[in-house]
Amino acid sequence: MNKADIKKYIKGICEASQRAAMAARSLSNIQRVMIIKKVINNLKTNNQTIIKKNSIDIKLAKQNNLSDALIDRLVINSSRVKSMINGLEEINTIPDTLYKKINKSRQSSGITVEQMRVPLGVIAMIYESRPNVTIDAAGLSLKSGNSIILRGGSEAINSNLILASLIKKALLESKASTDMVQIVKTIDRVAVSELLKMDSYIDVIIPRGGKGLIKKVAEESKIPVIKHLDGNCHVYIDKDADFKTAMSCTINSKTQRYGVCNAAESLLIHKSFPKSYIKEILYTLEEHEVEIRGCSQTKKLHSKIKSAKESDWYEEYLKPIISVKIVSSIDDAISHIEKYGSKHTEAIITKNKNTQDKFLREVDSSSVMVNTSTRFADGYEYGLGAEIGISTDKIHARGPVGLEGLTNLKYIVNSKGVIRN
Repeated sequence: MNKADIKKYIKGICEASQRAAMAARSLSNIQRVMIIKKVINNLKTNNQTIIKKNSIDIKLAKQNNLSDALIDRLVINSSRVKSMINGLEEINTIPDTLYKKINKSRQSSGITVEQMRVPLGVIAMIYESRPNVTIDAAGLSLKSGNSIILRGGSEAINSNLILASLIKKALLESKASTDMVQIVKTIDRVAVSELLKMDSYIDVIIPRGGKGLIKKVAEESKIPVIKHLDGNCHVYIDKDADFKTAMSCTINSKTQRYGVCNAAESLLIHKSFPKSYIKEILYTLEEHEVEIRGCSQTKKLHSKIKSAKESDWYEEYLKPIISVKIVSSIDDAISHIEKYGSKHTEAIITKNKNTQDKFLREVDSSSVMVNTSTRFADGYEYGLGAEIGISTDKIHARGPVGLEGLTNLKYIVNSKGVIRN
């Protein structure tokens, strides 16, 4: 398609999605749950077809020399199909809050004021790799009464198309509008630019992928954006930390998976934490083949540590590399996180309740962990069923964006014919 054809195509998708959003608002929770159950059944019965289509994307990704981190995100196997199914099943168990009235109050004028939770409307999701996002985003959008436009990356086009076809099939079987979930079939980047202009149709844009993509969306979009640019997550080991907890949380945060936004990229350690323990943690990271880039004090503890540059403290590596700094106090750790962090996820390891409370109050990130791996910063792990993304913004949705993040509140006002004097 040429540029004019793409513009017409995108506008047509947006118009259809806006109509579908109106239809979605009329669905009961029972109807929404049944649609998702049909998607689950389609995933189960088409497991091998999904994996076969995904293998085409994997083969092309390797030919195009995509990074190991991107390929890891791209892979669909039986385990990941099962994870998609589990996510949808969890979404279906979450109590329905749509159209429920809350915060009722009666004013002296005689009016009654309440708030009602309602869908956002039309969501556009722009994402890279991760074809599981197609299922997660569609499931959350359907359950929250929205319509959604999905634009995945070119590297996952075959995977996304088969998954989208199974969602469409479920909608058709349910006699619901198939435009409630639409996928942009062209891989031309012009399509993204056109989507970002459709503020008359789209209510919110959610980008999910590399920093370049998210920066482009944030800069070009005429539509409100829910985003996080990067995930420079920190683990801070306090002087009062339990060694076994410090070891297990640090290693899990860094090595459980590398190419994910909630993996730890920076390790901060209080100078009074025993040096023998610090050395053991550093050697364990080395055993996991993690490259360590440390401050001058850290380098004294391990001969193979490389000197950290200023840029390392900002870096989201998404690979087996970690920056390590010895800090003089909890205040030093918090200041470091404030300067270099990305407001995604930070963890403190300590037995000291006062120190825990200080960290929780003063660290300005969307998720803050106590004696817990940063890898738990995830919608499914938070009981949200799945997530459509993680927001480090300070708008209505922050942290993993699940069902509630895809809704908003409107005021409902009642009276018995009261007029204002």
